[in-house]
Amino acid sequence: MCGAVKGGPSLEGVDVQNQAVIQGVVTRDGQPVGNAYVRLLDRTGEFTAEVPTSATGQFRFFAGPGEWTLRTLAPKAVSVDSPVTAAKGAVAEVAVAV
Repeated sequence: MCGAVKGGPSLEGVDVQNQAVIQGVVTRDGQPVGNAYVRLLDRTGEFTAEVPTSATGQFRFFAGPGEWTLRTLAPKAVSVDSPVTAAKGAVAEVAVAV
């Protein structure tokens, strides 16, 4: 059994009703990938933000509502682009396999 928690980090203490949250987990062969980087790109492909994944492969962004692309960069893997839609009051859960 792997140590990855399904989905992104715990939302305890996060006011989801007033936020547009994008979060998830990065895995390789079903195992979490720590020390990967997930970039948030706007609809034109411009870099907006970047976060490292936790030891359990998790990441989170607070984004504006709209269309985004997550670009995941992990050691010994090609980058993976994942389209995602953020909406205020919702959590967009993204699972990325590298």
